[in-house]
Amino acid sequence: MEKRNSPMKTQELLKSMASSFNSLHLNSTNSPVLQLKKTKVPSLVSLCIGVIGKNLEDLIPDLGEIAMCFPANVKMAIAAIARRRKLLTDEVIISLADETWEILDISCSDVSDLGLTKLAEMCRLLRAVDISRCRNITPEGVFQLVQLCPSLETLRCGGCPRSDFTAQRSLGLFRPTLNNVEGDSWEELDTTEITHGGESLRWIVWPKIDPKQLENFSSECPRIKINPLASPFGFNAATIPREALPDINLDDPLVQDIDPSTWASSGVPARIPVQPFSSPDEIPMAEKFRLAFVERDTRLAPKRAKNARQHQRRAEKEWRTTSVEGKVISLTSQASKTLRGWN
Repeated sequence: MEKRNSPMKTQELLKSMASSFNSLHLNSTNSPVLQLKKTKVPSLVSLCIGVIGKNLEDLIPDLGEIAMCFPANVKMAIAAIARRRKLLTDEVIISLADETWEILDISCSDVSDLGLTKLAEMCRLLRAVDISRCRNITPEGVFQLVQLCPSLETLRCGGCPRSDFTAQRSLGLFRPTLNNVEGDSWEELDTTEITHGGESLRWIVWPKIDPKQLENFSSECPRIKINPLASPFGFNAATIPREALPDINLDDPLVQDIDPSTWASSGVPARIPVQPFSSPDEIPMAEKFRLAFVERDTRLAPKRAKNARQHQRRAEKEWRTTSVEGKVISLTSQASKTLRGWN
């Protein structure tokens, strides 16, 4: 019986296997087991950038000469890796700076006012800049940035007590002010006498801004939106640029094809994390006084320049009306105009 039934059992087994194969769809999108994850093969350029990034600390002394032959996007990618490896300083970012850059992310780095000012002088086309968690940047550096980069639209700041303090002091640079109206005519006023810079600035990302300060600034300067929020229905999402969205890194697209182990290299000992201050009041008093003096001096610089021009114009006018030589020159000029009119 067992020998007679064995062929029948074999046929039944083959039929069941055939039916199971027929019901198996190799191209089915509903079967996660059969789906093979497609991984993008990194380009040769990305592999080379990764090698440079892993050995960046050894290349920093000669980085200026090495980077001269690199295109702008490669320099930006190297700067992004340096920032992630905590190697981004004034020396490194200046060596990599390119005049065609439109985006700059130096967040959580050791770049100072000197480096930021030099970058602003070299990269006049910057549209979006992230200086959040930069402890060495003061309102003086922000002033130079907005003065030298007329295309700046997005500024990301704050994130630590010192950076929050800098952002708070820098808001005055963007408010429209007209402190002195002693000019001879309204035609003599220009944009620099109404604002201190940043005429193209439209977006500021500062997560920890005081609500009262946010309300006051929004009423005084409605053209600049602080911490813009996209509509949950997607109505105004297209109007807000990616650079102004919260919780992003400006340089993420530059390193998306590079192996993350590049900036997880153990070649440089990790820095001891600094415990964040509980409030801006823990900034040393001497440093607060220095920052306040720098901010006041920066804020009054355009007014001093305007007053100097007014004094010069008034002195020239007084000289033409009181001195003999000035009267002679004025009469001669009038006579020349009259003769030209007759001719």
